[in-house]
Amino acid sequence: MNDHREGTLLAAGETMAMIVPRVFSSVVDADAFLIEAGGAESNVATHVAGAGHRAVWFSRLGSDPLGHRVVRQLTSHGVDVSTVTWDDSRPTGVYVKNPGAGVTYYRRGSAASALSVADAEGIDLAGVDVLHVSGITAAISPTARAFLEELMIRARAADVRISFDVNHRAPLWDAATAAPVLLALARRADIVFTGRDEAEVLWGTVRAEDVRALLPDVAELVVKDGDVGATAFTREGRAFVPSLVVDVVEPVGAGDAFAGGYLSALLSNASIEDRLVAGHAFAARTLASLTDTVEGSDL
Repeated sequence: MNDHREGTLLAAGETMAMIVPRVFSSVVDADAFLIEAGGAESNVATHVAGAGHRAVWFSRLGSDPLGHRVVRQLTSHGVDVSTVTWDDSRPTGVYVKNPGAGVTYYRRGSAASALSVADAEGIDLAGVDVLHVSGITAAISPTARAFLEELMIRARAADVRISFDVNHRAPLWDAATAAPVLLALARRADIVFTGRDEAEVLWGTVRAEDVRALLPDVAELVVKDGDVGATAFTREGRAFVPSLVVDVVEPVGAGDAFAGGYLSALLSNASIEDRLVAGHAFAARTLASLTDTVEGSDL
């Protein structure tokens, strides 16, 4: 395997234009909004870049104003977007965050839903230490799922460490459909992130140890348990670090922030315990913000 010191992260998956009220208010009542780049994988890349590592993000975007805005914003955060594919016939997806009341997606038929095996075959993995992907990609279309599977196969062949966030999204597919697919993908990865409650919904596992029993061969399994803490299982044993106490403003994006902090520490060759500490620190900062990656720009 690679040495995994001060290395490079490649994140691949859909990013949308995210719209959220500028202050804590319902979408109906808000007078001003932020528009941000929002997507699980690009969020992780943004956090990793903010920690001083090289982070590359790949996907397809609509060749429209929102797509170009997404690229501009990710670039401003230090993320390398030079390999993004532009789609002239499909739009950039959009989602609206309604603080305290959830998220509404407008992503059907988006440019990213057209991701395919050909896209995966065209990605340059030279110099990449960690590939970060998530289960969301498997849910947005059959071709995107094939893209994800092919990219993981290529990463394994290239000796690139694979990070996989389960990220089950119920609006995209039900648990019964998603469970076997996400389990198979997790078993292909070197690092897996999942929520304890998420794993229970998908696989009927109640405790972190039950998730480990289901994924015994994953080199690093991280099970997050909300405001309780996070447990990491490695071949050396088990580590637990409690969550920080936070006044939560908006929970969406905290899981990506945790993964970004954890992977940033991994790229710095930190210990398992320090990786968990970094994950909690990044998540806490995002939990106290309305946006997915703390910083925002006016609409």
